[in-house]
Amino acid sequence: MSSQLTPTALMTKASRACASANVLLELGDVDGACNRAYYAMFDAARAALLASNAPIKPDIGRTHKGLLNAFSDHLIKNGPIPREMGRLLKRAEETRLIAGYRSDSVELNDAMQLVEQAETFVAAMQAKFIPDAIDDDN
Repeated sequence: MSSQLTPTALMTKASRACASANVLLELGDVDGACNRAYYAMFDAARAALLASNAPIKPDIGRTHKGLLNAFSDHLIKNGPIPREMGRLLKRAEETRLIAGYRSDSVELNDAMQLVEQAETFVAAMQAKFIPDAIDDDN
C-alpha cells in the first residue's frame, strides 16, 4: 500500500468523513462526529496544499501542527483562501482534542455546528483546488 495519497483521493476521504460525521451525529455519538468532522477538514486541507503545488513535503499530513501551519502559511496568509477557513480548521482541531482527550463531551449543538462547518470547508477546498473530483457520496 502506498503512503502517498493524491489530492483527489484525499478529497474523497474528506467527503466520506463528512458523511460518517453525519451518521455519528444521528446515532448520538457527538464526540465521534467531531472526530470525523475534523479529519474531513484535515484531509481536505492536505488535498488543497498538494493540489496548490505549495512548496511542502509530501508527508505534510504526518503531524497536525505541521499541516495547520502549512495551510496557514501557504493558503491563508498570502493565498487564495479566506482567513475564516483557517479559523474553522483551527476550531475543529480544538474541538477534536476535547472530544478525544477530555472526560467531558462536546455539546450536541457544538457538534452539529462543527459537522456543518466541515461540510462547508470540504466543499470550499474541493471547489477551489479539485473541482473535477468525483464525490462518491452524492
